[in-house]
Amino acid sequence: MLACQKLNHWSMAMKMDLKDRNWLLLFEAIACCFLYLANEQGHMNKCVNVVVPFIYLETELDSSLELEDLLCPHLNTFFFQSKTTATSITEKQMKPSLPLLLVTTTFLGLFFLPISEPKSDSCNINLNLRVPIPFDITNLHCLSVWDSQSFILRYVQTSRNTWSFILSTPYTNSYIAMGFSTNGGMVGSSAIVGWVISGGKGGGIKQYYLGGYAPNQVVPNKGNLNVVANSTFITLESNHLYMVFQLQTTTQPLSWIIFATGSIGLFPQAPSFALTKHLDKISQRIDYSKAKLGSSQGDSTSNSSSSSSSSQANGNNGSNGSLSSQGDSCGSNLNLNAPLFFDTTKLICIPVWNTQGFILRYSESSPNTWSFILSAPNPNSYIAIGFSPNGGMVGASAIVGWISTNNGAGGGMKQYYLAGTTPNMVVPDRGNLVILTNSTLITSQSSTLYMVFQLQTNQPLSRVIFAIGPSGTFPSSPSFALSMHQDKFSMTLDYSTGSSSSSENPSMNLKKSHGLLNIVAWGILVIMGAIVARYFKEWDPFWFYFHASVQSLGFIIGIIGVISGLVLNNQLQVDVSLHKALGIIILVLACLQMMALLARPNKASKMRKYWNLYHHNTGRVLIILAIANIFYGIHLGREGNAWKVGYGIVLAILLFIGFLFEINMWSSLEEDDD
Repeated sequence: MLACQKLNHWSMAMKMDLKDRNWLLLFEAIACCFLYLANEQGHMNKCVNVVVPFIYLETELDSSLELEDLLCPHLNTFFFQSKTTATSITEKQMKPSLPLLLVTTTFLGLFFLPISEPKSDSCNINLNLRVPIPFDITNLHCLSVWDSQSFILRYVQTSRNTWSFILSTPYTNSYIAMGFSTNGGMVGSSAIVGWVISGGKGGGIKQYYLGGYAPNQVVPNKGNLNVVANSTFITLESNHLYMVFQLQTTTQPLSWIIFATGSIGLFPQAPSFALTKHLDKISQRIDYSKAKLGSSQGDSTSNSSSSSSSSQANGNNGSNGSLSSQGDSCGSNLNLNAPLFFDTTKLICIPVWNTQGFILRYSESSPNTWSFILSAPNPNSYIAIGFSPNGGMVGASAIVGWISTNNGAGGGMKQYYLAGTTPNMVVPDRGNLVILTNSTLITSQSSTLYMVFQLQTNQPLSRVIFAIGPSGTFPSSPSFALSMHQDKFSMTLDYSTGSSSSSENPSMNLKKSHGLLNIVAWGILVIMGAIVARYFKEWDPFWFYFHASVQSLGFIIGIIGVISGLVLNNQLQVDVSLHKALGIIILVLACLQMMALLARPNKASKMRKYWNLYHHNTGRVLIILAIANIFYGIHLGREGNAWKVGYGIVLAILLFIGFLFEINMWSSLEEDDD
């Protein structure tokens, strides 16, 4: 076993008192690591006078400490094959090992450092806030009301006429809102809105009355909610917002609840406290007595408006009783002036999109023939129903109908194939739906559009998309191009039972995996491999094998990340062309680097300096593009500040280490010149 009798001190900030046995063991472990590495490099025979980084010996070693106490017993089986008793001391100076220790520690630390969102709140976690809550929280009911935004609602009937609520959500640098609605729609509801400005610059909580869609119709300090005095507050803890309030009501609170998030960085401000348009929202129906969710309705402003909640429709008569905003409902008889081509007495009826008043009736009229009637208040634009293999727009086939005037003239119906997210990729008269001849009809009656069609299929796809176009815009000849929808919603429909559930974004987990893989590959491993290659040439061949191994691992993980991105691209509703182009360029550069390794000239070759010039600069360009694309991808993914800050910290550590190494390298060069 190797032993050290004398240890030089080379201070880099930290002082220790080695009289403490625990500190001694830590010091011993660090020293023995260097002894082992020095022995592997052939720098020593039995013992070495080690220049130890970090440690400054403030006191001399205790004279009573015997040599056997420094025989590295805790590292023996891991580092050493055999024991060698140190009978004499051969003092040799080894080069400072600070760079190796820093890179090794950084590699192990950063590689296993989780880059993720803050710890989530859940109904399985006990609520433990630092601020006092003005009611008993031991009997709170808890529901996950909006999975894609991680909204958790806790509530309890505190007394006969008092209901207490706590809404929690990850902090997104915007406001959060919880509204109570008579029908699931925004207009006419009253909402509690809370916000905390990042950096401790302020916050607030107010009631708003939602009198319309325009910002000037959303009125602060107004509404139908009787909020208990001094019961409201909002707090930011562990990167989560907790909004607390109590309502006084003689009956249960309204069962339709709307949840919303605001645009990032925009908050209500004095004196007007005007509320900007929400970034995303969803409405849920809650059974307070059973602590269960009913039907949910989503919003299109995000790629995901989701919950796993479901609603049941009555099989034959559709007596759900949920009224749309223009009078049609599953509780009313279907009485159209236009003749229909199939039996309507056995239609299953579902209110599929309550915020837009969409009602869907359907039935299997005969084997392999399905009949549909979609009704919606006339939006002065088109309405659409699409059938998707995955719940996303891309790859779906849709039936689109419109009537451009009140008297019924200038209307039409067409099938469209949704090949992409841009208007020129939405192709009219194409699609995978087999529509029965002469089965399509669209009519306007009592300010409501009714779109009728029949499909020939064993069973339609269960993922269904609904959309409305921008007001005043219609497809027109000769191209019949479809303008970008104003709003949309997707759901999963069980045709046999008539039950539906709002569709959770199928790309959510894939999006996070794509980001994490590429951050680890291009944003951490490749940078670490480059640091080793530049600053550890004296550790030949260690530096080469480490560099090649880390870069190869990064390349493999990066390929998986790029493939996941290409798959994700087909499920997104946003333009990621620049992000995709940068990713492909990065992958091409990485492939060139891997091929360059195979064509690496001998050190004595005249071509070696040109190869080095190419290899080094290609790597630098790759790293710069990768860092830029990582932050741009986080921005596109709307993951908020958590991912940006997390990777920013990792990147800052890597750059700081590189900066230290660069200074050390230039200092060494100047000493050599002297």
